[in-house]
Amino acid sequence: QVHVVESGGGLVQAGGSLRLSCAASGSIFKINAMAWYRQAPGKQREFVARLSSGGSTDYADSVKGRFTISGDNDKNTVYLQMNSLKPEDTSVYYCVVYDEVDYGLGHSVHSDYWGQGTQVTVSS
Repeated sequence: QVHVVESGGGLVQAGGSLRLSCAASGSIFKINAMAWYRQAPGKQREFVARLSSGGSTDYADSVKGRFTISGDNDKNTVYLQMNSLKPEDTSVYYCVVYDEVDYGLGHSVHSDYWGQGTQVTVSS
């Protein structure tokens, strides 16, 4: 099983920056993608950014131009650089790892593993 741990959250004023980290460990065979989601109090969890194993990225419209996702395949780690933070960015940020186990002969299993989250609070 894959274990996922986020870190780097904290309290910052509007306009400031934070860098989140997500490290995956355990029985990792192939990571197809890693992504960030967030959930604010009283709201549904929403997509933030995604990084595929091929290097492509995807961002929610609300964070485009402000957030940057990057990764280190050798360390099974993904980062989220958050700039120009706004109060509405206040959320618990979650990292998810999309794993694939290939058993051969066309048989593979896809799984997703979630971290416990890290709190980001942006004050006005």
